[in-house]
Amino acid sequence: MSDKRPDGIVDYRHPAGGWDALKAVAETLKRQQIIVEGSRALLKANQPKGFDCPGCAWPDPKHTSAFEFCENGAKAVTWESTAKRIGPEFFSEHSVRALWQQSDHWLEQQGRIAHPLTYDAATDHFRAVGWDEAFAGIAAGLNGLDDPNRAEFYTSGRTSNEAAFLYQLFARIYGTNNFPDGSNMCHEAIWVGLPKSA
Repeated sequence: MSDKRPDGIVDYRHPAGGWDALKAVAETLKRQQIIVEGSRALLKANQPKGFDCPGCAWPDPKHTSAFEFCENGAKAVTWESTAKRIGPEFFSEHSVRALWQQSDHWLEQQGRIAHPLTYDAATDHFRAVGWDEAFAGIAAGLNGLDDPNRAEFYTSGRTSNEAAFLYQLFARIYGTNNFPDGSNMCHEAIWVGLPKSA
C-alpha cells in the first residue's frame, strides 16, 4: 500500500528490494533523462575500476556482483548524472522568495545549475553572469578579508573525492583550514545531543 502526501512523497510500505526497487530505479533513470548513460554508470558503481557510490560509506572490500548498489545508491548516482539543466530563464521566472517555498525534492528535480549566478537584491532573483565576472567576484570577496580564517569553504558530503581534494587544496593555499562539509552541519547536533541522552 502506498499513500501519496501533498508534497509528492509517497509513503512506501512494500519490501525494500526486489522488483519494486528495480522499477523505482528505472523510473528515476527515465525522469533524469539518462536511461542508457545512467545504466552504464550504475554498472561501474562500487566496482574495482569504477567509483564509490555517493549515497553512503558502506564498505565493500569484495566485489562479488555486477550490481553493487542499493535502490537509494542508484538514485543518488542518477541524480548526480542527470541530463536536466537549469538555465537563466529558470531564475528569471522564479524569485528567491518563491524558491524558498518549494520542497527540497522539487528543487532537486529541476536539474543542475548550468551557469554561474549572482544574486540581485533589488529584484530578488539570481541572474546569470559570465565566468570571468563570477571569478572576479569570488576573488574580490576573498581578497577583501583581513584574515583568511574569516572565510569558510563548505562542501557537500556528495562531492566527489577528487573535487573535494582540489577544493580543500585551494582553501589551504589561500591560507585557512576552515573546510567543513555536510558531516559537520548534519551531524553536529548528534555529536552534541547523543552523549547528553546516554
